[in-house]
Amino acid sequence: MPPRRLKGIARRLRREATPQERLLWGALRARRFAAFKFRRQVPIGPYIVDFVCHDAKLIVELDGSQHADNTRDSIRDAELERRGFEVLRIWNNELTNSQTSVLEAIWQALDRRCGVEPHHHQSAPSPLVGEGARRADEGEKGEQA
Repeated sequence: MPPRRLKGIARRLRREATPQERLLWGALRARRFAAFKFRRQVPIGPYIVDFVCHDAKLIVELDGSQHADNTRDSIRDAELERRGFEVLRIWNNELTNSQTSVLEAIWQALDRRCGVEPHHHQSAPSPLVGEGARRADEGEKGEQA
């Protein structure tokens, strides 16, 4: 597919993001995730990837059930890996049901790819929560005590 056409498709995909894509983008955008720069709906070769951190050469694909056992995805992943990227596939329901686990998986992939300096963060960051805000599970624990 011509690069110009891919850019137009990528632009449309950014405008028509799914709720799960918006949620994950909120955590990854603007260097909120351990200062790593992510971009979304980016053409790489003949493909458009959901999220990419070029510094770590990490691609995060957020998939629905239509991607289960998809042979085209295997071919696509192999080509992206041939280009030096690691492809991390996350199911929409994983993000919906366990945001913390998904962010931890992304954190571990970033650490594997380029090593995250320990003095920046002791553990995976919590970018879904603004500074000074309590995490939902911490609030529940406090209320139960």
